[in-house]
Amino acid sequence: MATPSAREQPVTLRTRKFIRNPLLGRRQMVVDVLHPNRSNVSKDELRQKLSELYKASKDTVSCFGFRTQYGGGKSTGFALIYDSNESLKKFEPHYRQVRYGMAKKIEKASRQQRKQRKNRAKTVRGTAKGKAATKDKKK
Repeated sequence: MATPSAREQPVTLRTRKFIRNPLLGRRQMVVDVLHPNRSNVSKDELRQKLSELYKASKDTVSCFGFRTQYGGGKSTGFALIYDSNESLKKFEPHYRQVRYGMAKKIEKASRQQRKQRKNRAKTVRGTAKGKAATKDKKK
């Protein structure tokens, strides 16, 4: 007899501390995920199951902060179910929107490079600042 794959193993969702937050246009709750015989459950799968449970679109569900208990079999995290895509885009942090494919990641230079550019620009005055930011120092 073949055992079912990890994706087909049963998962139970229990929600607690359920709060309706009309100011932010969402429902928020703590989610307990029971997943015996399974290492963990993907956030994408959790979003799908929560959207079915609360009759909402998968695009309006946000899951984060999941921690698996020692010994496995149970994870606890936080879920937000927004009333609309507009309220999600307005109140959800940008990095989570990027995670769900609703926004593009802003590409920028590394923190160290930005600091070095700022400090190079300090050494010159006026319109030359733009040139100093792009110029590479030779040692």
